[in-house]
Amino acid sequence: MKTTGSATLQDETYQTIKQWLSVGKFLPGERLKIKALATELAVSEMPVRSALQRLAAEGALQNVPNCGVTVPRLSRSQFNDILQNRLLLEGEAAERGAQNLSEAERAELIDLSERMAVAIAGQDVKAYLDANERFHLVLYQASGSPLLLQLIETVWLQVGPISNQLHGDPHVWAQMNDAHAEVLQALQRRDAAGVRRGIERDLFCAGQYLRTLCSA
Repeated sequence: MKTTGSATLQDETYQTIKQWLSVGKFLPGERLKIKALATELAVSEMPVRSALQRLAAEGALQNVPNCGVTVPRLSRSQFNDILQNRLLLEGEAAERGAQNLSEAERAELIDLSERMAVAIAGQDVKAYLDANERFHLVLYQASGSPLLLQLIETVWLQVGPISNQLHGDPHVWAQMNDAHAEVLQALQRRDAAGVRRGIERDLFCAGQYLRTLCSA
């Protein structure tokens, strides 16, 4: 990671670790080791320590006595709350975004859906999660609401780590990509409400499986 200025370095380190949390690079309960992260990011330990404390203050990580900074585990009630907020926020962003997408962005969504299908066939969790995140971001960014996107990304921080465990049931992936196909069909019809329903179905399908991985 190359940059100039300590403030910029700290910000970039924070943004990278935050993005890793959102896409499920770390698992629930995992301890984040400052030295290992610093080596991976090619920075000193100071910006990593600062980023972890910042994320802990935001609730994305937690300080555990005699253990350090870890990724939180979700209870089912916490997960249910997160899912309900995702349905509200992401459904709204999807419906707004559907009305503003450019032709290039529509083409990108089609390509991303195809990449997810390939990832499902190859049981490639990372490729699926990367393409899935990009699919949602393209659609939501088209909503034209930076605040709405910021709220969504805050919620993603809470659910990202557990999403990595979707690999436990490839059938769930297939259901999710069926929902993406539903989104694309609705876009073709210029049906913004249908796009919202497709995104809600996507979140609901994943949620039913991920809920079972949470503590009672």
